[in-house]
Amino acid sequence: MTVSRVINDQPTVSQVTRQRVLAAMTELGYRPNVAARALVTGRTRTLGVISIDTTLYGPASMLLAIERAARDIGYAISIASLPNVDRRSFGEAFEALMAQAVEGIIAITPHTSTTTALRHVPKDVPVVAVEGGRAPVPTVAVDQRLGARTATEHLLSLGHAMVAHIAGPGDWHEAQERERGWRDALADAEREAPDVVRGDWSPRSGYEAARKLIGTPDLTAIFVANDQMAIGALRALSEAGIRVPDQVSIVGFDDIPEAEFFTPPLTTLRQEFGEVGRQSLALLMEQVEGAPRSRRRIVIPPEFIVRESTRAPR
Repeated sequence: MTVSRVINDQPTVSQVTRQRVLAAMTELGYRPNVAARALVTGRTRTLGVISIDTTLYGPASMLLAIERAARDIGYAISIASLPNVDRRSFGEAFEALMAQAVEGIIAITPHTSTTTALRHVPKDVPVVAVEGGRAPVPTVAVDQRLGARTATEHLLSLGHAMVAHIAGPGDWHEAQERERGWRDALADAEREAPDVVRGDWSPRSGYEAARKLIGTPDLTAIFVANDQMAIGALRALSEAGIRVPDQVSIVGFDDIPEAEFFTPPLTTLRQEFGEVGRQSLALLMEQVEGAPRSRRRIVIPPEFIVRESTRAPR
C-alpha cells in the first residue's frame, strides 16, 4: 500500500519513506504496471495525436514539440497518421486512437478538409487543433499572417518597389495566411500585388516557381512561403546568373536548421514550435481535468531572423 501511494504521488507518505521506496524501486528495476493502473484509476496517461503523413519541416516539428511537452508532464503519445487528407481518413484515425483509450487528442490540421472534420468530434472527447484555421475547438497556431506581413514590410522598407510571392498549396491554412499577410503589407504601402506563383512546399517547386518569375520587370524581391522552396528559388536564380541579394532579395519562412548555411544565409521567420506544443498540451489538459470545451484560440507570434539574403536594391 505504501508503494502504491508513492507511485500515485499521494501526500500521505512522509518524505523519508518516499525516498526509501523510490530508492528501492531504482535498485530493483521496478516498473509500475501501466495497464493495471489504468484499470484502477481509469487514466491511461496517454494522449493521441492525429497528423498528416509527411516529413515536411513544419508538421514534423510540431509533432516533436507536442511529444516533448507531453513527456514533460508524464504522458505518453500515440500517433495516428493520415494516409489521405480527407474527412474519412480523419474519422478512421480518430476512432483508432479512441480504441486505445487515449485521454484526449491533439489534431495537427493544416489542411482545410481536416479542419472541417473537427466539427464532427463528439463533445465529450477532449480535443485541441494545431494550425486548425477557424476550427470549432480550442486551437493553437503560429501567427502566419503577421509573419508574412513582417517579411514583406522588411523588403519594402529596404526600398524594393515590388515584392513577388512564391506561395504554398492553396488548401493549406499556413499558405493562405501567409499570402494574406503579404497582400496586407502591399495594400498598406499602396503597392499592387503581382500574380502569385504557387508551389507545393518542396525545393523543386520553388525552383520551378522562381524560373517563372525570372524576367519579370522590376523584380528585386521575393517572399517565399517556406525555406525549402526558397532553396529551389536560390538555385534557379543562381543558374540564371542573378545574384542574391545584390540583384534580388529573398525571405523565407520556418527557419529550418539549414537556413543559416544557405548561400547566402537566409532571412526568414522562425516558428516557436516548442511554445505551440506547450500551449496545446495546456489547453488539452484543461479538458482532460473536466473543463468544458471552448473555442479559445492561442496565436503565437513568429520571430523574424534577418540574415544576408536581403538588402536594399541597387
